[in-house]
Amino acid sequence: MKIIEGQKFEEERSLYGLRDTLVLDCQFGGPVDGESPLKEGSDYEVKNSDINLRYPCWHAKNAKIIASRFHENSRAPFWYCRDLTVEDCEIKTIKAFRECQDTKLNHIVAQSDEFFWRSQDTKVKDLKLEGVYAFFENKDLEIEGMDFKGKYSFQYGKNLVIRNSTLDTKDAFWHVKGARIENCVLKGEYLAWYSEDLTFVNCRIEGTQPFVDCKGLRLINCEMYDTDLSFENSEVEAVVTTPIVSVKNPRKGWIKAPEIGQIIFDEFALPPRAKLIVGGKEIQ
Repeated sequence: MKIIEGQKFEEERSLYGLRDTLVLDCQFGGPVDGESPLKEGSDYEVKNSDINLRYPCWHAKNAKIIASRFHENSRAPFWYCRDLTVEDCEIKTIKAFRECQDTKLNHIVAQSDEFFWRSQDTKVKDLKLEGVYAFFENKDLEIEGMDFKGKYSFQYGKNLVIRNSTLDTKDAFWHVKGARIENCVLKGEYLAWYSEDLTFVNCRIEGTQPFVDCKGLRLINCEMYDTDLSFENSEVEAVVTTPIVSVKNPRKGWIKAPEIGQIIFDEFALPPRAKLIVGGKEIQ
């Protein structure tokens, strides 16, 4: 493998079409402010480098980016990539990943709006992320150990698995089809509206009006805090281990909880009504 070490690149497409090369301790940026320095490359590795040019790694194939830093001007660094591995990196730029396939992220710290859009077959481990509209329209996504803070995450996703994570996010999981969330803390209003076939296992759920117009929703041994107006017009099977503030117009299935502060069935309730089992007794 060829080695490029300790150099500075600022020209347009400076390493365009790079093949079979290790880029080590390099800098991408400068007054020339060229774009796309590593576009259309394959079988390369970038290690311990600083990237501060736009669109640096578009159309990368079988590339590895290790222990490197993506600064603000490196906007949209990874688009249309295949077989990409990014490890031990810091990413502080907008629109970091889009329309990628077969991506592995390990030990990443990121501040990025519109992070990881319309991608498929992604595996994430140990990610700390801050931003809005994260993981929009993703398919076949697996996450282990994520700390997320933001809004509008995971919308329109399909086949998602998330474990051992903390998600502080408003409007998460809207219109998702097929997800399993295990051992997670979920904080934020309006969780999982209009979703289908979501399963939450051993999760802590916080925030107003969760689970509206859901189909195939399952909660297994979950805790719910400050969750008023829950399960409106939803098809649900839920075992909740803490009191629920209020339940409103659940449509089908059943909900088990030790206590429900308020049960609301108003003129807008759609038949048939879900069964409510409170403190071991069926009350509806």
